[in-house]
Amino acid sequence: MVLVPPALTPFVTSLTPYDASGEPGVHIGMPSTQLTLVLSVGDPLDVGWADDPASRRLLWGNVSGLHDAPAEIRHGRRQAGVCVGLSVAAARPLLGMPAGEMARTLADVDDAAPTLRWLPERLAEADRQDWAAVVVDTLTGALTARTAAEPRPELSRALRRLALGVPVAEVAGEVGYSRRHLGALVRAETGVSPKQWQRLARFGRSHRLVRAGVPLAQVAAGCGYTDQAHLTREWVRLAGCGPAQWRRRELPSVQDRTANLGEG
Repeated sequence: MVLVPPALTPFVTSLTPYDASGEPGVHIGMPSTQLTLVLSVGDPLDVGWADDPASRRLLWGNVSGLHDAPAEIRHGRRQAGVCVGLSVAAARPLLGMPAGEMARTLADVDDAAPTLRWLPERLAEADRQDWAAVVVDTLTGALTARTAAEPRPELSRALRRLALGVPVAEVAGEVGYSRRHLGALVRAETGVSPKQWQRLARFGRSHRLVRAGVPLAQVAAGCGYTDQAHLTREWVRLAGCGPAQWRRRELPSVQDRTANLGEG
């Protein structure tokens, strides 16, 4: 994963160039509290929601909003491109809309983010070691020129607190909103309710620990699940498989097998 410049850190949560070879298969796109931008090189991205075959599309650049079900990314022997995690704060300046309007959406970057529409072509013309720099340069230019209003500071604070598992009523009191009003604002900004946001945040924490090889009982305890069985049930609902099955299926993943170039 590439070190993101300070100017991008409020908006870019991760930036990972990848170029990996292996057997053809299906990669799981995991739910999280961020939007995902995937820019493919060589072959277009074959992506769709696991529970909706009609959503399957071929895209050179894909922007996906928050979702509570897995995506399926079909790939051949080579996978190459750049995967970018975007905070919900990036939606307004990059996409011209709050992330709530992108919920459970798989969009062509041409349509969703016109300021980024040339990125797939620029990556195709660049050397692999320059892919990260090309993306950073384009994102920096797009965000510097932003004119869209940012989320209210109190809403941004509420999202951070909710992600930590602080009860919804307590967070509402901290930021001076009624629970109902906070719920409406969170849903409009992200596309999910405060409880769903917390669920996705907890799942994201568990995903990072499972990926790191932490024992599942320890993951369950550390992330606030009742027990390992509760953790597994939640994974089946959100990822379509349990954490142990995911490890066998996905690791080493694309990012683990990639040659990350331009890493700082």
